Amino acid sequence: MTRNDAEEFAEFVRTTGPRLHRSALLLTGDHHLTEDLTQATYARVYASWRRVSRADDPLAYARRTLLNTYLSHRRLRRNSELPADPTLGPEPAAPEDDHTTRLDLLDALATLPPHDRAVLVLRYWEDRSVADTAHDLGITESAVRTRSRRALQRLRPLLAADLIERTT
Repeated sequence: MTRNDAEEFAEFVRTTGPRLHRSALLLTGDHHLTEDLTQATYARVYASWRRVSRADDPLAYARRTLLNTYLSHRRLRRNSELPADPTLGPEPAAPEDDHTTRLDLLDALATLPPHDRAVLVLRYWEDRSVADTAHDLGITESAVRTRSRRALQRLRPLLAADLIERTT
């Protein structure tokens, strides 16, 4: 990789890092796993950077790599790993965020199967179209709509129950 390629990749990471990190956090629900997933994604993108940088949308490649890495991790069942210091929590959120709502959402998302969770993150967090989500996950548009509908049906009671608990 040339110096110019390295600088271009570093700029790509600076501009896309926060977005991919947020997506990874929504997918995993765990701060430590999010860091690992983001790092593994950028390592894979870096290995193919010359080809990726010439693509129409390098962010789409990185997003697809993130999803594949996440789904691969879930298949390997290494999710039993625990951080060495369980007292370490996620980084503090921005002051305007509602912490309890965010935690409730992450807890509710954690109850979903990995593919359903990926569909919801892409569709509603990343604000991707049904067609783009289907393309990224390698499934049909009909499957995206079905998974979205069913996953939202599973989440609504969980989030509604948490909201009722907080208001009483």
